[in-house]
Amino acid sequence: MADPRRVEFGDFLRSRREKLSPKAVGLPIGGRRRTAGLRREEVAQLAGIGVDWYIRLEQGRTVSPSVTTVDALARALRLSKTEHAHLKALARDGDRRVFTRETVPPPIQRLVESLPHPAYITGRRWDVLAWNPAAEQVFAFGRLPEADRNTMLLMMTNKQTRKAYGAGWADVAKRMVAMFRATHDVWAGDPAFAELLTRLRQGSPEFVKWWEAHEVRGTSSGLKTMSHPTLGVLHFEHTSFQANDDPALKLVIYTPV
Repeated sequence: MADPRRVEFGDFLRSRREKLSPKAVGLPIGGRRRTAGLRREEVAQLAGIGVDWYIRLEQGRTVSPSVTTVDALARALRLSKTEHAHLKALARDGDRRVFTRETVPPPIQRLVESLPHPAYITGRRWDVLAWNPAAEQVFAFGRLPEADRNTMLLMMTNKQTRKAYGAGWADVAKRMVAMFRATHDVWAGDPAFAELLTRLRQGSPEFVKWWEAHEVRGTSSGLKTMSHPTLGVLHFEHTSFQANDDPALKLVIYTPV
């Protein structure tokens, strides 16, 4: 049975290859092309590896590319720093333990509750694990079943969230899909992540489209504007911090601007 992470590795290679034009890498366009982007043999040539070896990588075979090969592929495909890091992460033989939902230590719980602005803690699967009263006022996490307290589910399948972001929803949601793709791929095949992926696919046609593009982004601070039914139009600057006690936990803070 194919390793799900190797499958994602191959799919990511294919997606980047298909987005890259011959002109962008200094190759002649030549005759008519049946598909968009570079041919497999062209990528292999640019990376300095055998065509058969590259095909095996793109097919998601159970092979282990060296760091040198991964770096050569990143150069050949003109990957960004984030994309290069993602390819490296997928190439590593990582932790194969089954995902379990995290627990927030009491000191971190008390810290979150003491903050004056909306703040919450998420885990590796982007589940919302703890939040403060200010976040409850804005996001109403406490009114949701535990299984629905997930930032991806809220953004992609919750009608109230979509309404709150209005015309800006698509841009925010698409960025989140790309950020979550980077997280998901290193957990590919895990039952908990597979279950979440199924719910997202069933609940959002936009998610399916953006997911298939296999874009990846790093997490970053930014601005969000939303229309709250009782608080009116809200403008926030959001940023996140990793917990030293447990790197799986992430503190997200929304500062009014």
